[in-house]
Amino acid sequence: MRRMAFRMSVHGDRHQDYAKRHNPIWPELEDTLLAHGVRSYSIYLDPETSDLFAYAEIESEERWQAIASTDVCRRWWRHMRELMPSNPDNSPVSRDLRELFHIESPPGDGPGEGRSGGATS
Repeated sequence: MRRMAFRMSVHGDRHQDYAKRHNPIWPELEDTLLAHGVRSYSIYLDPETSDLFAYAEIESEERWQAIASTDVCRRWWRHMRELMPSNPDNSPVSRDLRELFHIESPPGDGPGEGRSGGATS
């Protein structure tokens, strides 16, 4: 699995519209994302700057890139283009972010269990 993050933005007067269109997203789009190996996908808004921060966990870069060629993705881009800066193909203007730090507990380790998986004293 690969973790990825990227930045986009939404027009300052369209924050509520952007949120509404994602709550919920189209079931067909959600199905397409899952079918293409997206395991987790979150988008956060900084209301002061109108920046969007997206985080996704994907199975592969190739499958993620293939989403852009689906009909539902192209329709979603057209549906969203008036709310955010967009490229000539209607895809949102975005910039990939580089991961600098990550921490994750090993499988089976819960809070207070320590790295070995057992209780700490």
